[in-house]
Amino acid sequence: MKFNKWTLGLAAVGVVSLASAVKAEERASAVMTALSSTTLSGYVDTSAQWNIGNGNENSPPYKFGGPEKADGFNLNVVQLRLEKPLDESEWAAGYRVDLWFGPDANTLNTQNGGSTTAFPGRDFAVRQAYVALRAPVGNGIDFKVGVFDSIIGYESVESPSNPNFTRSYGHSIEPQTHTGVLASYRFSDLVSATVGIANTVGPIINNRAFDVPGDTDRNKAESYKTYMASLAFTAPSDWGFLSGSSLYAGIVNGFNDNEVSSDLDQNTTSYYVGATLATPIAGLRLGGSFDFLDVHNSNDQAWAIAGYASYQATEKLSLHARGEYLRDSTSNNGPMLFSHLSSKNQPRVLALTGTIQYDLWKNVISRLEARWDHSFEGEQFGADGSHENYFAGHSDNAYVLLANIIYKF
Repeated sequence: MKFNKWTLGLAAVGVVSLASAVKAEERASAVMTALSSTTLSGYVDTSAQWNIGNGNENSPPYKFGGPEKADGFNLNVVQLRLEKPLDESEWAAGYRVDLWFGPDANTLNTQNGGSTTAFPGRDFAVRQAYVALRAPVGNGIDFKVGVFDSIIGYESVESPSNPNFTRSYGHSIEPQTHTGVLASYRFSDLVSATVGIANTVGPIINNRAFDVPGDTDRNKAESYKTYMASLAFTAPSDWGFLSGSSLYAGIVNGFNDNEVSSDLDQNTTSYYVGATLATPIAGLRLGGSFDFLDVHNSNDQAWAIAGYASYQATEKLSLHARGEYLRDSTSNNGPMLFSHLSSKNQPRVLALTGTIQYDLWKNVISRLEARWDHSFEGEQFGADGSHENYFAGHSDNAYVLLANIIYKF
């Protein structure tokens, strides 16, 4: 074994022994070998937003939005990712850790808000942290053990992965984060499946569905868990222009610990169907999604349907559009998303979003976006403390203009 000159010099004067130096070098070599396949990546997500009109108290309640982002400049989130992906070996192993810093980390809500936690409301969250494993059964079963994103949804929790900057209502009523075990298997290039078991629907890491000290709302048995499954179909390369198109369906059932509403805390089932479609027009892709949230104990239901279109006009310029319709549900204390409308029954909302993306700088996503939300139930948006009907709002329309700059590394 070769030693550097500083180690040899210290050994010569008796400060260290060559035996201890050998062990230290071996440990350092093992650490470097383990880290050699680990990658560091992430992004910095910023935006500027103008909510047209006066009064932002009751902004459209899609996830990662809200009145605190209106009419100003925003740092949304910084994501850091450490990952060792699975290699091609039969018994491959790896890991992934996604850490969030910034205001959106609080919306992620993976932390318990109690006084015993280290970082409640401090702009920090663990988004994902799991061990990845492969077992050589058939074509190979891939496992995630730990904390992972939900298996359903057209849009990602990561803004850079979405065609639009603002999230849909469908995304806002979906589960988001689970603590458990997930197994994925690809039967062929055409069909793949995923099944999993978790503590709860989410999002709080390590939460339980049964009673814990200080929480008397949960009455499940200790064996009660959340179950999930999905199927994905992908068009093969010999399907002509439809090659790469996909159809996806999934379900998540279990105890929902405040994922959508602070008044939820009961059993829910989330159903999802989504598809992306390649077209004969070069650069044009279409998509659609349907989300259905069933709240068991109160028989409440909320659902959202959305259509997507993306067109890659040039190497740098792309255009994206989304249209969606939401029918919110009324629980014992009012609708789940439009919680300020306690007197309204099942609010209905139409939302149209248009996004222009131009990748001028390397590694930078730059987007301009316009969004219009329209209420079919009267005045749901706006209002401030001086308005005589504060909780109802004073407009049935909400208009937002945004600029989004994201650096990916």
